Amino acid sequence: MATRHHAHGFSRSDRIAEQVRRELTDLLRNEVKDPRLAPHLSLLTVTEVEVSTDYSHAKVFYTTLADHSANVELGKGLDRLAGFLRRELGKRIRLHHTPQLHFVFDSSVERGTRLSHLIDAAVASDHQFDGE
Repeated sequence: MATRHHAHGFSRSDRIAEQVRRELTDLLRNEVKDPRLAPHLSLLTVTEVEVSTDYSHAKVFYTTLADHSANVELGKGLDRLAGFLRRELGKRIRLHHTPQLHFVFDSSVERGTRLSHLIDAAVASDHQFDGE
């Protein structure tokens, strides 16, 4: 079984994925001027980027603290911005072909928050029964 890590640490695709993640974060914070998205972009975090082996596609995982309806709009907005973001990435990252961007909502943070609230509620309930 092949490993993704080399003697020097991370593979080239890992380094490129991390560079894409950093550059996209910067672009989304500082270059996107769409007034429909502006209020939601401050709540957005690019959690991970996975680059295909030929670097032609990149899955961009993101999460947000916005409510569900705003999240749906944000997803549509990110899809609309994909071409602009890809062009800007091409100016910042030296690759033969800049990958096509595919945005994927990362629900793991949302699930973690929900589980944390459930645990807090269970602990509070236990304390209430202990006091009786």
